Amino acid sequence: MNWEEFRKRGADAAHWASDYHRDLRARPVRARSKPGDVLAQLPLCPPDAAQPVDDILADLEQTILPGMTHWQHPRFFAYFPANAAPISVLAEYYVSAIAAQCMLWQTSPAATELETRVCDWMRQAIGLPEGFSGVIQDSASTATLCAVLSMRERALDWAGNAEGLSGQPTLRIYCSAEVHTSIDRAIWISGIGEANLVRIPTGGPTRAMDVAALRAAIAADRAAGMLPAGIIACVGGTSAGATDDIARVMDVAEAEGLYTHVDAAWAGSAMICPEFQNLWAGVERADSVVLNPHKWLGAQFDCTTHFLRDPATLVKTLAIQPEYLKTHGADGIINYSEWSVPLGRRFRALKLWFLIRAHGLDGLRQMIRNHVDWTVALAQRLAGVPGFEIVTQPMLSLFTFRYAPPGAGDLDALTQDLVNRINDDGRIYLTQTRIDGALVIRFQAGAFTATAEDVEMAFDVITELAADMRPV
Repeated sequence: MNWEEFRKRGADAAHWASDYHRDLRARPVRARSKPGDVLAQLPLCPPDAAQPVDDILADLEQTILPGMTHWQHPRFFAYFPANAAPISVLAEYYVSAIAAQCMLWQTSPAATELETRVCDWMRQAIGLPEGFSGVIQDSASTATLCAVLSMRERALDWAGNAEGLSGQPTLRIYCSAEVHTSIDRAIWISGIGEANLVRIPTGGPTRAMDVAALRAAIAADRAAGMLPAGIIACVGGTSAGATDDIARVMDVAEAEGLYTHVDAAWAGSAMICPEFQNLWAGVERADSVVLNPHKWLGAQFDCTTHFLRDPATLVKTLAIQPEYLKTHGADGIINYSEWSVPLGRRFRALKLWFLIRAHGLDGLRQMIRNHVDWTVALAQRLAGVPGFEIVTQPMLSLFTFRYAPPGAGDLDALTQDLVNRINDDGRIYLTQTRIDGALVIRFQAGAFTATAEDVEMAFDVITELAADMRPV
């Protein structure tokens, strides 16, 4: 394909995208493929000769799309959203066409300086004070890894990178039992080791970290000759929205001299609404904070904003400057590759810039408020239906429930059966989790195009299919 042919094919792709999103409600949310269905339709060997674009597009429709779960479906109520607002898709069109490698200021000055500006827009929007600096990472997993590496190097006086961990004191990182598995991976990759991730029990209506237990764990580790390095707190945990008391966690961190990271990957987007900022009161005292605009705000994956109270700690941990990466004759510049694990960087700032300008913070706030209101209303309706239990109350637009009618035997089996029936039905998509050992069903509203009617349909589907079940 040359660029003249791209002119036509690109226009066709725009029409296809519009039709795809227009008709999403007619598709089942989750793919109905069985394992191996798609693989069996793909040739074993790559083609030697060029193939017509029309053939490729036909295979996209006939082979690939039937095996796709539709994350942009307005009734996608599983996991967390991975939204792609139309304006963000348009921005990615330009990003892909420009195809810049934005690792250094000199490799694309506009990309670096736009990133600086839009990160500060986001800082203001979520209520972080002046003094915090932002960087766009690919995902919250990478931001968490950056934070853990900073904890490690700071605790070891930056000897870890230079000397390795052999012979160093045993480092300890503390987190709640509700954190995302990305924390585990960061501990593995950093070399600290799973055995040194100390999980603090949670409790109360928000399933918050037990701060007294946190203090006790740190004291016990110090007494045993170990080296506490940092604390990871969460706001809006993946399973059921668990939210730590950030201010009390910061009290401990400051008293112990520990680096702190707040994982608000999903819930952090809601902080553009001032009325929700109380959920992370004290966050301004954290060293590192992460949230994903690619989840709830509509900036398609990947786009994670990572805020740092003192970016010098991260830069000292990650920066490496061979001669070929130096920018000569320019002072005071930022090279964001020194703030990230990968050297290569996409032009992610453009889609966030497009998104904020096209929708305005007020438009994005209204979307989030709608999702929260609709979710609370759904939880209240389900609570009034005999046999349904709300297990964890709504945290923003996430709650958990189960079906436990009188006489039911194995509630876990009944719950899994209901989840399977719902997802096989296709009108909505939900996932399960465990709360205090019991299997429950998660619901979260977050699709950019969801309406009140879509959430009301969730009630109809859940109650209709539950009514047809027999206790297990």
